[in-house]
Amino acid sequence: QVQLVESGGGLVQAGGSLRLSCAASGSIFSIRTMGWYRQAPGKQRELVAAISSGGSKNYADSVKGRFTISRDNAKNTVYLQMNSLKPEDTAVYYCNSRTILLDYWGQGTQVTVSS
Repeated sequence: QVQLVESGGGLVQAGGSLRLSCAASGSIFSIRTMGWYRQAPGKQRELVAAISSGGSKNYADSVKGRFTISRDNAKNTVYLQMNSLKPEDTAVYYCNSRTILLDYWGQGTQVTVSS
């Protein structure tokens, strides 16, 4: 089992920045990839960014150049630095950890970008 606790969401004006954090605990040795997904009202959950245990990163086209994912293995924490935020970034952001067998999810944190 892996437990994920997110923090850092909130309300920000367009053009502003936020940093999300996700702390993992439990069977962290089994984690292969950690990432962030988001889900806006009426839309499907989508991948925002992911980082493998080896440090490889993957971003959605819509956030490339604006968002940065990073991972602190000593703290078992993954971060999402979000810059130049746009109203269309408004969504609930979910932390994800992927093992060989299972996906684990955080409770979600709301990010609202006002125009």
